[in-house]
Amino acid sequence: MSAPFLTLLGVFLLTLLALAWPLSAWLARVADTTQPPTGSGLAARAERCLYRLAGIDAGEDMGWRGYALALLAFNGFGTVFVYSIQRLQYWLPFNPQRLAAVAADSSFNTAVSFVANTNWQGYAGEQTMSHLTQMVALAGQNFFSAATGIAVVFALVRGFAARSATTIGNFWIDVTRATLYVLLPLSLLLAVFLMGQGVIQNFDPDHAVTLREPVTYQLPGAAAVTATTQVLPMGPVASQEAIKLLGTNGGGFFNANSAHPYENPTALANFAQMLAIFVIPAALCLAFGRMVGDIRQGWAVLAAMTLVFVLAACALAAAEQQAHPALAALGIDQAAGALQAGGNMEGKETRFGIAASSLFAAVTTAASCGAVNAMHDSLMPLGGAVPLLLMQFGEVIFGGVGSGLYGMLVFALLAVFIAGLMIGRTPEYLGKKIGPYEMKMLALAILVTPVLVLAGTAIAASVPAGAAGVANPGAHGFSEILYAFSSAANNNGSAFAGLSANTPFYNTLLALAMWFGRFAVIVPVLAIAGALAARQRLPASSGTMPTHGPLFVLLLIGVVLLVGVLNYVPALALGPVIEHLQLFQ
Repeated sequence: MSAPFLTLLGVFLLTLLALAWPLSAWLARVADTTQPPTGSGLAARAERCLYRLAGIDAGEDMGWRGYALALLAFNGFGTVFVYSIQRLQYWLPFNPQRLAAVAADSSFNTAVSFVANTNWQGYAGEQTMSHLTQMVALAGQNFFSAATGIAVVFALVRGFAARSATTIGNFWIDVTRATLYVLLPLSLLLAVFLMGQGVIQNFDPDHAVTLREPVTYQLPGAAAVTATTQVLPMGPVASQEAIKLLGTNGGGFFNANSAHPYENPTALANFAQMLAIFVIPAALCLAFGRMVGDIRQGWAVLAAMTLVFVLAACALAAAEQQAHPALAALGIDQAAGALQAGGNMEGKETRFGIAASSLFAAVTTAASCGAVNAMHDSLMPLGGAVPLLLMQFGEVIFGGVGSGLYGMLVFALLAVFIAGLMIGRTPEYLGKKIGPYEMKMLALAILVTPVLVLAGTAIAASVPAGAAGVANPGAHGFSEILYAFSSAANNNGSAFAGLSANTPFYNTLLALAMWFGRFAVIVPVLAIAGALAARQRLPASSGTMPTHGPLFVLLLIGVVLLVGVLNYVPALALGPVIEHLQLFQ
C-alpha cells in the first residue's frame, strides 16, 4: 500500500469526522418536528409559509401506510414532471443550443433514475439536456430524492425511539425540513466553494475559442483536417455539482462527470467532493444515536461502516497500484503521470493520480453516489470488483443520504435476530422486540435488490438486445452487464461505461430495476418503522445483548458480508475473478 494513499485516506477520515459531529447535532434538531431548528427566524417563517401554501397541517402525524402513500405520490409526480420537461425541452426557455427533445425511452429512464436517487446517465449531458432541464428537472430531483431518503430514516428512527405510538411523523414536513434546513444551505456553501476552485456557473451558450496551437488529424480514408477552434460547453454547473454530491445523487452536468475540469478542476475540489459525498451519511449515523438517546449506538453503526470502507478502499488502491501485465509486455512506462512508481493509470486523470482516483471510486460506490473522477471500466479486474461489492452489499457502507443508514439498521435487526437464535432469546434492538412481522419485512427489504440484480443480469446476458450493448467480449463484457444492474438496483448510478446502455431495451429494464430497487425497499422499511413504533420500549436488563460494543460491530459487519457473499459470489466469479485469472495467467 502506497504512502500517498494511506496519508490521503487518514486525512479524509479525520476531516470527515470533524465535519460529521456538529452536523449530526443539527440533523437531530431538524428531525425534531415539535419546534423549528432555527427558532422563530426567517427560515422558520419560510417553513410555515410553505405549509400554508400546500395546505399541510404541521401538527398532524401519519401512520406508516399514510407516510408511504404520500412518499410514493410525491415521487410518482416527480417522475412525470422530469419526463415531461425532457420531452418538451426544445420548446421551453433556457435552451441556447436549441437541443432537441429527448427520446421517449431515454426520458423514461432518466426520470426514474433521478427520482430514485440513482442518476444513471445513458446520455451525454452537455449534448442532450438544456440548461432548464439540467436546473429544474434534474437538479430539482437531486434535492427531492435526497430529502426523501432523509425523511425515511427519520421515520425509522422515530419507530425505535417511540414509546408505543401509532404514527411515525409527517412525510411532507420531513421532506420540507430536510430540503430547507439541510440540503439547501449546504449546497449553497459548497457551490460557492466550487466556483472559487474554477467550476463554471453561467447561462451562456457554448463558447467557440481559438486554439493557441492548431491540431491536424486524419481519419481513416479521409483527408487531413486542421482544427483551429474548440467548442467549450457552458452552463449552471456549480449549483448542480453541489447537490449532486451532497445528496449522493451522482448525475453530472457533463458526460465525463467529476473527471471533467469544469466539474472537478483541482485536487482540493476533488477532496471536498469526496467529503461532500460522505458527510451527511456519516452525520446521520451519529444523529441516530442522539435521537434514540444513546450516542454509542450511532458510533457502533458508523464504526461498522468505516471498517468495511477502509478495507475496501485499501483493496481497490492495492489492485490499481499493480502494473498492467499486457502493457508491461509492450515495454510501456506505466509510471508516467501516476504520481507514484508504477500502477494502472488507464482511464485516470493525471491531476488526481492513482491514490485520489482509487479513493474517489471507493467513496462514490460505498455511498450510493455514482459520481466518478476516473473510468471504472478501466480499473483492474479486482479493482473493479471492489466497487461492485460495495454496491452489492446493499449500499449500506455509508450508502446514500438516508438510505445507507436505514439499510444498515435493517442489517442490525437481522444481526440481533441471529444473535437471539444463538443464545435462545427473543431478539431485541434498542428496547424493541423483533417479531415475525418485522422479520418478513426485513427479508423483503434485503432480498429485493439481489433478485433485481441477478435476474436483470441473466436476462440481459441471454437475449440478443442485451448482448448487442456489450463492447468487450468474454468475462469483462459480463462484468459490464453485472455492474449496470448492480448500480441500477442499488441506486448508485456509476457504470462500466463500455456497455452501450442507451437503447430501448436497457433504458426500460434498468428503469424498472431502479424504481423497485428504491421503493420496494422503502415500503418495507416504513412498515418496520410503524410496527416498532407501536411496541413498548423495554428497559435494558442483565440479559439484554449490548448493541454498542466491538462484539456487535463485528457481528453487524459479518452479517453484511455474509449476505453479500451468498448472493453474489457466483456472479462475481464469472466476471472479475475470471478476468483477473486470464490477465495474470
